[in-house]
Amino acid sequence: MALSNAQSTQNAKRHFSLSDFDFHLPPELIAQHPASERSSSRLLDGSELKPIDRIFKTLPLLMQAGDLLVFNDTQVVKARIFGEKTTGGKVELLIERVLPGHRVVAHMKVSKKPSVGAILQMGTDAVPAAAGFEATLVGRWPDENGALFCFELSGEPHALMAQYGHVPLPPYIERPYDGSASKADMAEDEARYQTVFARKPGAVAAPTAALHFDEALLCQLNDLGVSTASVTLHVGAGTFQPVKTENIADHTMHSEWYDIPEATQVALKACKARGGKVWAVGTTSVRTLESWAQSGQAQGDTQIFITPGFEFQWVDCLITNFHLPKSTLMMLVSAFAGYEHVMRLYAHAISKQYRFFSYGDAMLLKRSSALSQTLV
Repeated sequence: MALSNAQSTQNAKRHFSLSDFDFHLPPELIAQHPASERSSSRLLDGSELKPIDRIFKTLPLLMQAGDLLVFNDTQVVKARIFGEKTTGGKVELLIERVLPGHRVVAHMKVSKKPSVGAILQMGTDAVPAAAGFEATLVGRWPDENGALFCFELSGEPHALMAQYGHVPLPPYIERPYDGSASKADMAEDEARYQTVFARKPGAVAAPTAALHFDEALLCQLNDLGVSTASVTLHVGAGTFQPVKTENIADHTMHSEWYDIPEATQVALKACKARGGKVWAVGTTSVRTLESWAQSGQAQGDTQIFITPGFEFQWVDCLITNFHLPKSTLMMLVSAFAGYEHVMRLYAHAISKQYRFFSYGDAMLLKRSSALSQTLV
């Protein structure tokens, strides 16, 4: 039994505060390593009122020929780089975006902020030892009051990240962030904190719901008659930014760049026309599709903030991981499937010891409204 229109309407009218999206998560449920095989993760089927415990590789049983899976094909880059100031003080950069002319936008972790024009020596932890590269501080970004910093690098940014960078794991995955992680952990993270269809470099965090798909599962879905399409949203570090305002309307959403290719636009409209369901793989795919629906722009920056009461126009089903308490992603899934339903699913997941967050298990949700909307 799906959620009723009446329940959906109640969610839309209710006033939500930050504390509504809080829950207690035992620390031992935060996954520190991926499952042994991508598709062997657990899948909490929340498509009906009563949750069903499944394994992710059974997903083809829940889909039909004519449905469309939309993946985010962004590629995680080795954006965390360690270095030193001329004084010898340690510095860490997390590159958020690559700009023209060897310039990048980055978060900077340092005891004392250097002055504009300062030259940092980066890649000092390279093994075996290498010359590294220079990063010159240009200023704050996007303006003088911005929280990020603009640097000009002494070489091509993507090449330098590939040579000197580290996988930018989320803060809740416990690895040493000084470049001293074990070789085994580094190899695992490089292989598994990346989707099998990652194509376009630019993300500092993986679209984690897509981590559960492997080639065998994709072949099964193709044989079933399920179509696939790709969008790109370069996930930024802002995805882990905590909401600090009790009134969630006062929260300023971070900005991320997205693109919906023409072929994907055609596939989406064809799916709706034939009566298939659009399945978004991950909240990043949802944000991309609904940004397009709102703005009419197939490419650009989005600060879309999806909270209960939001009217979805493209997505019918959502495959997602479990999210942090009080996060914008908890608000998004509550908007999609209904607040009470989502909170019951989270309580069930905790009681059944599902694994949480990036390397954790997955959940399947259906849009709470029973009325599909077709775009023309």
